[in-house]
Amino acid sequence: MAANPEGTASTLGADAVDVAIAQGIDLDGSPIPAEKLELYTKVMALEAGRQRSGVSNTMRSRIVRIGAKHIAQDELNQMLETAEFASLKPKEIAFYYGK
Repeated sequence: MAANPEGTASTLGADAVDVAIAQGIDLDGSPIPAEKLELYTKVMALEAGRQRSGVSNTMRSRIVRIGAKHIAQDELNQMLETAEFASLKPKEIAFYYGK
């Protein structure tokens, strides 16, 4: 895992999980079971081979998926509209906000 200035493993930021997976070590320092790593690798290989529909679509998907964890529904929806992305879809609202 990436070391922070104090010399301990970092669990912050988007890359922390990727670094841990690459090292086969969970953020708490325990080994990740081989079966989990193997399944993750297989699924990520499938995703790597998938045709992309465009950067803007991927950006919006990531904004919604991650933003819903941190931002209230109405605020996130307004932010999407301001940035000229499509508004939250009913299925996204139901999934991420349980409504």
